[in-house]
Amino acid sequence: MMESEVAFLASAAQQLVTHLEAHLPNFLAYWRQHMKIADDDKYIDHVEQNGLAVFELVKEALLRSLSSETVERLANKIAKERAEMNVGIGALVYNVNLGRRLVINHALAAPLPVDELSPLIDHLNELFDQFLFHAITKYNELKEKELHEKNALIARSHQDRLTLLGQMSSSFVHEFRNPLTAIIGFIQLLKFEHPHLPYLDIIDHELQQLKFRISQFLHASRKEIVESEKETFSLYQLLEEIIEFLYATIVDSDVDLSVAIDESIHIFAYKDQLRQVLVNILLNSIEAVKEREKPRRINIAARCQDGSIIIEIANNGPSIPADIVETIFEPFFTTKKLGTGIGLYICKKVIEDHGGDICCSSDDNMTTFSIRLPA
Repeated sequence: MMESEVAFLASAAQQLVTHLEAHLPNFLAYWRQHMKIADDDKYIDHVEQNGLAVFELVKEALLRSLSSETVERLANKIAKERAEMNVGIGALVYNVNLGRRLVINHALAAPLPVDELSPLIDHLNELFDQFLFHAITKYNELKEKELHEKNALIARSHQDRLTLLGQMSSSFVHEFRNPLTAIIGFIQLLKFEHPHLPYLDIIDHELQQLKFRISQFLHASRKEIVESEKETFSLYQLLEEIIEFLYATIVDSDVDLSVAIDESIHIFAYKDQLRQVLVNILLNSIEAVKEREKPRRINIAARCQDGSIIIEIANNGPSIPADIVETIFEPFFTTKKLGTGIGLYICKKVIEDHGGDICCSSDDNMTTFSIRLPA
């Protein structure tokens, strides 16, 4: 650009600045009256100061070379104030664009030819675009940090509750497990000495269920279970044992159970822990299908796929809403009136400790729990 052209544009910029300065009081008054800000906003006294600071940016952008750092510094300051007051990002964008509109409208009324005014208007729009970019970036950064801190606080709260649960369950288990073990032992003796005595199988089954529920609290309250070692076992045989264990409940609930498992599948895992996961999901499935009319179906399938073992347990009970599906594995979350909310949390923890993952999908036809474990 020739030196004469530079001087020509500088003269036009100075005229525009003089024109805008003459209308600054009207600009600030209108902007203050129509911007989005609450009456109890603690930064309400900063409004005019911020407006003047933005106007100074406009003047510098027109008269001199304006560094990106200067624009970013003011944008970050205003973004911090808006984020701290927890106003929506929409209000921030609206207020900045309101200022843009007022500046541009006043600029368009300046006594300058269009060919002189047009590049200056483009320059102003570029300034406001840059300002909004930095403000929104900073606002999102602050909100993401705030969300991360809230999630960390929730996680610590959950951990505190789990610690308390651990202390309670340790006391509970020691007080309850010894007499329970004695009762189970005497029931076994009665079954041996009086094999035809009625109701012993039912009593034994209910005691085993109670023992299982106590074990759930142990899993929830201890970070690691070291009662057994990993072993290689048949998944098909494990499920046969589980189905036999739950047989009375399955029959009593009138459930049609189908099993499609490759008998050659073997897993290297903590057998007792995996048994607990499968029993828990099957019990939940039985409770779910009991809420609907017959036929009540539960399908168990397992296959090897891409170096993993996939186990799927599906039931045709009521569908789980999409928003709840995302949270059912969280500790203490439950939809049951008498639920503890730790069953599925334990399942997730055990599967993840084995290097796998567990998820749930649900529609009007079936609700499916899918477990992936390393082959």
